[in-house]
Amino acid sequence: MSGHVAANLASVRRAVAEAAHAARRDPADVRIVAVSKTFGAADVREAIAAGQRDFGENRVQEGLDKVAGLADMGVEWHLIGHLQSNKAAKAARAFQWIHSVDSRELVGRLDRAAADAGVRPQVLVQVDLAHEATKSGADAAIVPDIVQAALDSRALELRGLMIVPPLPIDPEDSRSWFRQIRDLRDRLIALGTPAPRLAQLSMGMSHDFPIAIAEGATIVRVGTAIFGRRPDPPA
Repeated sequence: MSGHVAANLASVRRAVAEAAHAARRDPADVRIVAVSKTFGAADVREAIAAGQRDFGENRVQEGLDKVAGLADMGVEWHLIGHLQSNKAAKAARAFQWIHSVDSRELVGRLDRAAADAGVRPQVLVQVDLAHEATKSGADAAIVPDIVQAALDSRALELRGLMIVPPLPIDPEDSRSWFRQIRDLRDRLIALGTPAPRLAQLSMGMSHDFPIAIAEGATIVRVGTAIFGRRPDPPA
């Protein structure tokens, strides 16, 4: 192994700690999800050897292959990409965390699959505030309905909210989106959602995670800063 993944991971951990301390937060309260999409098992194993335990995948099938190939490594897998309803059953069985719940229908499909499999995936509701054509997520107006559906489910553990804001030119451009998602969480709690069920805010990536931490992120999804530039797709 080249060692670059372990070195990059150490650098990200330092940056997370610095951002947390600057915000007067405990770095232990920020979970780093290493986004391993498009990278192979060798890179993931190097990160595991360096102590990383949470990994994120965008596509169900790619994630399933890695889950199976690394089943003996004792890590947790996070599905962070858009989840089609017809793949909900596979996702519920394979991923411990699903960040991209964006409809009541998806809640229902995940819940039935999880109950049948005897598992309890932890889920977050993905919120779409910017309404970009290339992004998924639920409009803020229907988030309370999805939250309630998750609370009423048999086999899902609602844990919080997730956002993928517009790619910023300057990392500071992300701050307003992070504040809006935090404010939405606080409004939901004020309206009666138990605070522990919305304790997690999944927001911030390689380019802006220090800003996200300053605004309350408890989960940051970091890929490029850990694994390096993603391989170019086949021609």
